Order: sequence, then structure tokens, then C-alpha cells
Amino acid sequence: MRRDPVVLFDDGTHQCLMFDDLVTGDGVQSNQFLITNSGQSILLDPGGDLTFTPLNIEISRYISSRSLTYIFASHQDPDIIAALDKWLLHTPAKVITSKLWARFLPHLSAAFLTQNHGIKTTERVIAVPDAGAQFRFGNTTLSALPAHFLHSVGNLQLFDPTSKILFSGDMGASLLDDGSAVESFAEHIPSMQGFHQRYMVSKQVTQLWANMVRQLDVEMIVPQHGRFFKGKAMIEQFLNWIESLDCGIDLVNQHSYQPPKQLLKLD
Repeated sequence: MRRDPVVLFDDGTHQCLMFDDLVTGDGVQSNQFLITNSGQSILLDPGGDLTFTPLNIEISRYISSRSLTYIFASHQDPDIIAALDKWLLHTPAKVITSKLWARFLPHLSAAFLTQNHGIKTTERVIAVPDAGAQFRFGNTTLSALPAHFLHSVGNLQLFDPTSKILFSGDMGASLLDDGSAVESFAEHIPSMQGFHQRYMVSKQVTQLWANMVRQLDVEMIVPQHGRFFKGKAMIEQFLNWIESLDCGIDLVNQHSYQPPKQLLKLD
């Protein structure tokens, strides 16, 4: 049975919802987000075929999918934007993504969109420069923040100053089955350490990212997988941890790059 979405913020005008239980089967748990303000709506990292139908049904309880204004794709992974062709066909939304991936998104949209429906992917994609950008949304402004190499080479995160939520993509992700708030940071570390060591490119980049986040008035960091960090003390614990964690290329050496000896059985 589906749970109601987690209401991350709602002041009567501005609403942030999190759907954390839509993936079924073999897919990795992921969170999808809907933000609404003054008649506009933006869907964050909606995913692929596993989530398209259930997510479309869920958001229809709050908005008409035919009025969806924007989709935000933090990067190019399948669990981020693989169902792009369906969203282009069934909604009028424009897709906001890094300029690095904007030119590759047409590979995710079927030729029949253009041939049968006159939909050109390039005309529906808004490319964000490497430095990030702010954009108007309803009666507020959202910020697409640069988060390159965390983990994608062209990566963005969304900061919402009204709710003070940083939607952080894979930064802060944990391998858990729900998207509730972290209660004990120390107990939470084992569920995210291995992921960050493999997916974040280096401690140099995580330090630069943490410095940027400290310039913002953030009260929640909500990743695309697993649980979120709520409150400035909890957020500071996470920033202190991630900026001191050896990860990515900090951990590789010549042993990591050798001709393989293992025989892989294919049947």
C-alpha cells in the first residue's frame, strides 16, 4: 500500500513533497520531489519506467500533469531522467539540466515524439551553465547549484530558499528503504559511507561543495536516495564528515588498474 508523500514544507502557498516509496522490484530506492508555488510546479529527478506511472498518479492528486511547468534533472542517470520521452509526451514541462547533459538527452527520447507528435527534445530543454543559475518560480526564486563530480561530471543541485531545503541529488544518499529524517548521525554513517567513497570523485571536491553549502541558509539536506538531514546541527555534522572523507580518486592506486585475472562466467 502506498504511503502519502512526506510533506517537507507547506506554508499554504509554497509546498515541497517527497515521494519515497514508488520504486518496486529490483530498482534501488529513490526519492522524487514536487514543489509548487502560485500555479507553477517543478518535479525533481522523476526517474525511469519504474517510477513514471506511480509518480504520475501520485502528483495528479496535487496538480494536473498537463500543467506541470518544469522537470529538474540533476544529472543523466537512468534513475534520474530515463523516462524523459514519457514526460515530454504527457506533460508540457520544460526540462532543466546541466548544459553538459542537455545535448545528450535526445538519446533518451524516442523518434516517434518528433515523427508522430512534433515534439523536439532540444526545444524543451533548458541548459544551465556550469556556474549554475537562479530562476523565477511562482513568487519565489530557485537556485540550480553547481555540484559537478558529485558524482556526475555535470551535476546540479536545487536550493529552495523559501523552504530552506537543499535537494542534493546523490550527495548525502544512503542505502536504505525509506526517506525519513536521520535521527543519529553516527548510526547513519555505515549506510552511506561506502556509497560516497565510490561515487564522489575526491575530498578536494567535497570540501569545495561543503564551503558553498555553508554560505546558504539551509535547514534540510534531502538526497535522492534514503534519509534526509534536518536541522543546522545535523547538517553541520554531515558537512564535517563529508569534507574529511577520502573518496574516489583519493582511494585508487596502481592496484586498481591492472589487467583482470578473474574469468567471468556468462551462463
